[in-house]
Amino acid sequence: MKKLIIALFLTAVLQPVFAQNSFLPKFIRKMYFDKDTSKKNSFVILPVLSTAPETGLELGGAGLLSFYTDTVNRNTRVSNIFAYATVTTKGQSRFSLSTNYWTPQNKYHYIAAISYINFPFDFYGVGNNTLKSNADRLGLKRFKLAMSGEKKISQSLYIGLVAGGFDYRFTDADKTGVFETDPSIEGRHGGTTIYAGPTLIFDSRNNNTYTTKGAVITSYLDLMKGVGTNSSYSGGLLNIEYAQFFSLSKRLVLGFNAQEQSLTGSQSPFYLMPALGSDEIMRGYYNGRFRDRNLIAAQTELRYRIGTRIGIVGFVGTGQVWNSTFSFDELKPNYGGGLRYFFDTEKGLSIRVDYGVGEKRANEPRLSGVYIGLGEAF
Repeated sequence: MKKLIIALFLTAVLQPVFAQNSFLPKFIRKMYFDKDTSKKNSFVILPVLSTAPETGLELGGAGLLSFYTDTVNRNTRVSNIFAYATVTTKGQSRFSLSTNYWTPQNKYHYIAAISYINFPFDFYGVGNNTLKSNADRLGLKRFKLAMSGEKKISQSLYIGLVAGGFDYRFTDADKTGVFETDPSIEGRHGGTTIYAGPTLIFDSRNNNTYTTKGAVITSYLDLMKGVGTNSSYSGGLLNIEYAQFFSLSKRLVLGFNAQEQSLTGSQSPFYLMPALGSDEIMRGYYNGRFRDRNLIAAQTELRYRIGTRIGIVGFVGTGQVWNSTFSFDELKPNYGGGLRYFFDTEKGLSIRVDYGVGEKRANEPRLSGVYIGLGEAF
């Protein structure tokens, strides 16, 4: 799918020129060029425009409302509400609404998200060495609800619970593709699943939107159970993620990030498997190109603030998926760079554009991808 670079982002990059002119609408100047450093609420919207043969024209937008629940205590972290919605000329749609909420003095932390997807995607099979020639275009309808809440029990330690549920439905017009013909693929018809489990978080970051020092370790175990006649899965997903940040100078920050995920239980529904590649880690890999029961990935990113508004980053990483045996020889490369525009300098909130590059497989073009979003990758 070809993404068109957002015109508003390019306008923001040219902020020193445009900010001096009054021809821009007031709400645009307020969202992207406001120099107020108080702790007031901020709101930004981004249009979404893309085109692809399987979807036609896709139109929509994303919006982010950021705020503090306590404007007196300087240590209270930034909370937000994020919404995203698009529709296509061929009848597909995507919608999500989420919130990341910190109570005063960070005593409690809550996350909630609801999303619906009716969108096609490419399925390549299972494993760390799937082929581009095996791409099988599937239709996906997915509904997901996720919630979590943690209580602060010491200076940097939180404990809590996660819970939620999801429903997956798949269609395949090509009955000769890998999705229908590979007997090892489980869960072709999707299913309904609910989950709950414990979460443990260590968080010593100095800022949760643009971190310059500190660390965060997030761990949770989703204990999952299929419900209804179409799903008998019983197992879980274990996730452990670590990020550390070092301030090398006033403008230069070094970040390190690593993640491990493992599917538990005797069954292996393909849609529950960890998938390599996203806009946060292993950028450049199509999400789901490589998937299996276990995943590990790591990256380091160097961030430089050219000025108050503009920043650049460079990143390098590696990762792989596997079934039962991990091999260093199977690790995949990842590298790239990106540009940042900080529309809210007080909260450290930015619009980002990243270009990630992956491996070059035999007889295939090198994997790569462009990512446009709000906030840092990690």
